[in-house]
This record gives sequence, C-alpha cells and structure tokens, in this order.
Amino acid sequence: MTTASEQRERRAAKAGTDTIVELLTRAYRMEMETVANYLAASANLDGIRAQEVARALASDVGEELDHARRLAERLRQLDALVPGSLSLEPTQVSLQPDPGRTDVEQVVHGVLEAEEAAVAHYRELIAEADGFDWVTQDLAISILAEEEAHRRLFRSYLREYDEGDSR
Repeated sequence: MTTASEQRERRAAKAGTDTIVELLTRAYRMEMETVANYLAASANLDGIRAQEVARALASDVGEELDHARRLAERLRQLDALVPGSLSLEPTQVSLQPDPGRTDVEQVVHGVLEAEEAAVAHYRELIAEADGFDWVTQDLAISILAEEEAHRRLFRSYLREYDEGDSR
C-alpha cells in the first residue's frame, strides 16, 4: 500500500516528466522547421554576397538535423511519441523564401530570430530539467552550445552587412 506522500511524489514526477516531454517535443518541432527553412534558404539564395551565407546554412542543416535526431532519441527514451510532419506547427515566418532570392540580410535576420528562439527554449528546458532529469539537461546544454555558436556566426554576417551599409 502506498502512502499519500508517495502518491504525491509520483504525481509530481509524472507532471515533471510531462513538462520535459512537452519541451522536448517543441524543441524537436523547432529543429525540424529550421532544417526545412535552412535547406530552402541555402538552395534559393543567389548572388555573390549570398554564397558564404548559403554555404553556412547548408552546413547548419546537418547540425540542426542531428539536434532533431538526438531529441527524438531522448523522447523515445522517455517513452514519448516523436511527432510527424502534420504536427510541426511552423512559426518561422521570417525565414520563408524571398521570391527575389537575393535578400541575404533578411535571411540572416531570420536565422538570428530562429537561433534566439532556440537559445531561449533550450535555456527553459535546462532550467526545467535541473535537479530532475539530468540526461535531458545534459542534452539541452550540449545543443544550446551549438545554437549559441550558430548565433555568433550569423551575428558576424549581420555586422558585415551593417558595416557595408555605413560605408
């Protein structure tokens, strides 16, 4: 027979796990959307100034896909369902393809917006998992470091555009 205290602990652990699964699922969805948008931007961008950004985005596709793969693996470890494409709930409006194909600065701003959202989300996941789910916390810390590196790279591209505009 379980005591009331044990029942409360189980309910708290289930609620904590449910929240972790929710945050992991959202992170997975964000990564999958980022893969699609970075792939599209890297393929669509035209022009001399766009080549370096397109190459960086093409390279990041693999890293973002790896993030999604690792998140899916963790979801499965927690016995949760990895969502399919119909439940991706896209939000990255600023990363939608530009019909002119040459607005590199708009793409860089869109990437920075996506990276900022990812950094904020992984920080939330780290805080939620703290002291409760160290495996998820370690995963989120690892991915956070990679997202911060992506953000730094695209901030440098933006600085170059800002400096070029001021000349």
